[in-house]
Amino acid sequence: MIITRSPLRISLGGGGTDLPSYYREHGGFVVAAAIDRYVYVTLHRTFVEECIIKYAQMERVHAIDEIAHPIIREALRLTGTACTSLEIAVMSDIPAGTGLGSSGSFATALLGALHALNHEIVTKARLAEEACHLEIEVLGEPVGKQDQFIAAYGGITVLTFNQDGTVDVTPARLDAETRANLQDNTMMFFTGYTRSASAILKDQDDRTKSSERGMIEELHRIKELGKDSLAALESGDLRRFAEIMHEHWERKRRRSTGMTNERIDRWYETARANGALGGKLIGAGGGGFLLFYTEDKTRLRHAMRESGLPEVRVDFDSQGTTVVSMS
Repeated sequence: MIITRSPLRISLGGGGTDLPSYYREHGGFVVAAAIDRYVYVTLHRTFVEECIIKYAQMERVHAIDEIAHPIIREALRLTGTACTSLEIAVMSDIPAGTGLGSSGSFATALLGALHALNHEIVTKARLAEEACHLEIEVLGEPVGKQDQFIAAYGGITVLTFNQDGTVDVTPARLDAETRANLQDNTMMFFTGYTRSASAILKDQDDRTKSSERGMIEELHRIKELGKDSLAALESGDLRRFAEIMHEHWERKRRRSTGMTNERIDRWYETARANGALGGKLIGAGGGGFLLFYTEDKTRLRHAMRESGLPEVRVDFDSQGTTVVSMS
């Protein structure tokens, strides 16, 4: 039996510039942090000929072509793994569709497990690139590359997306006190909405591909805000980081009509009135988690609880995709 896990993530700056439609022309830049909430994949060899696949649904098949789940089907093809006498089970600490990069985490965890099953040692870079290839090129999903890379590498990480498709990965240089304060003062609250990011990302992707001036200029500014966020973090100026996060959200919510709604806007304003120095909706938008930076956690926690939003407490993950058990 093989068990792997990949962390989910929060984007700290530059999100949206990691889509190929943007970085292939202009280069992209994202600062992201892996968190200690995970997607788990378990592989188990069985004595029956069929392949049993368990996720939100259950499949029992005898050939790869029969698999309905696209990532599982193409990951088996990519790694050359036979779909016989095999059981695949998928679990997650947090449901999909909540803005935490679950598909990228799932792809890296699954590929890591399949390589382990095939007795292959792969680097984090290869794992991330294979997951990107699978989602973007094979399946044609309108997603970026940050989720797969932060899931594979973990940590608080700087990702530079070059025009030739390569990705430079560098740990953010935060001192111990800044890292601890960032972790302690960052709070996440669940809106109660789950959604597919595809429609929002496809809108951005289409507008970028058509060289729509407003979208390109907006992404240029988001990239600069990402770099400003990194500078604030590395200098230990977390209040400045929070201000930038607020500006990022104000720009992000104008980028697409599906980014927010009346309730999310109301919750955000409630948080700002109760100690949140900055915040944003994590991921493509439309639901999922609200992320805030505050120096008054008790006040913010009480205000959001009164608004009906449960808090999910997280720490940072430093390992990335790992094989946690192999027997």
